[in-house]
Amino acid sequence: MPESYDTIIIGAGIAGCCAAFALQRQGQKVLLVDRSGMAATGGSGAAGAFVSPKIGKGGPLQALTNEAFAFAKDFYLEYFPDYFHQTGVIRIPKDAEDAKKFSLYEPHNEAKYRWLNKEQLQRLGIKENNASFLFEEAGVCDAPELCNTILKQVPFQQFAVEKLIYNNGNWTLLNAQRSTLNARHIVLATGHESDLLDLRYMGIRGTWGSRGDYYSTLELDVSMHKKISVSANIGGIIKLGATHVKSKSPCILCDGKPLASLEEVAAKMVDTSDFVLKETFCGMRAGSKDYFPLIGRVVDVPYMEAHHPNVFRGAKPPLKHLDNLYILNGVGGRGFVFAPLMAKWLAELIVEGKAVDRRVDPDRLFLKWARKLKAEPSA
Repeated sequence: MPESYDTIIIGAGIAGCCAAFALQRQGQKVLLVDRSGMAATGGSGAAGAFVSPKIGKGGPLQALTNEAFAFAKDFYLEYFPDYFHQTGVIRIPKDAEDAKKFSLYEPHNEAKYRWLNKEQLQRLGIKENNASFLFEEAGVCDAPELCNTILKQVPFQQFAVEKLIYNNGNWTLLNAQRSTLNARHIVLATGHESDLLDLRYMGIRGTWGSRGDYYSTLELDVSMHKKISVSANIGGIIKLGATHVKSKSPCILCDGKPLASLEEVAAKMVDTSDFVLKETFCGMRAGSKDYFPLIGRVVDVPYMEAHHPNVFRGAKPPLKHLDNLYILNGVGGRGFVFAPLMAKWLAELIVEGKAVDRRVDPDRLFLKWARKLKAEPSA
């Protein structure tokens, strides 16, 4: 009989890596699988990978993001300090109009911060006239290096899942070669690709991003974000990231120059005269309809369609979930902020049966989707 696991996590981006790490620390026998032989080959690898708070006028998403930030920075410092650089992150207004809003944002800054004026910014080598926030505890991760370090601490297998089969309390994963893997629980951390099951109600959508790593001698000790992210100079490398392209054909849209827009904006922020491109990273990040992560159980959509068709006409029957099937997805452009805390919550749900935070429970989206779909047949 093939070896069986407590949980198999599908997808080795930052979400899947953190899920495997958290579940293993909870005592589970886990296996992380990915169609690639290494971690972070998609959106996670192309991320700017900043770990910083969200600014704004408050609200549930900002509160959740800042809760996740506080957890993530401590998580990385404790477990992966070599791959998290606490450089501080300066949040710079996008323009003069945006600068007027920063005083309104200030009461909602939960993380430690201080103002930097024009003179202070320019002494740091930053071309900016508008006062900005410096979050001193924030920083930037080495994205693929961090994910691949986690990969070395959890069992991993290259395995391109073609089909999931549930029988007698266990899941079987099948690939194109008819090889199988078995587990009691499955976690989908597949990013923007969600064709293994019917996940239409979650509205998972991809945003294409590109990041460039540049050799430079520029003395830049702090990271910053304006319209794009510019990292501090770490070991002679400055990272520019990441673009946000929603086109279905991003490579055609960028015309072979995925970093052109980043370089143009960066040149207005710092001195880029000696930047020499070392490497380009591209990939698709996955977000949800409401920008909150998707953490929890998965509704059995075919069952609901067959047994509760009135749900598509406004009824609110109890939701039927797929047994032992979970998701960790939709972390979007803040994947390295959200992933550690979301993985902790998911592990508590799977191992302890602890209810997931309602803000991130995918159930929140099902009834809205069903009402909108009305009585249309499933795709």
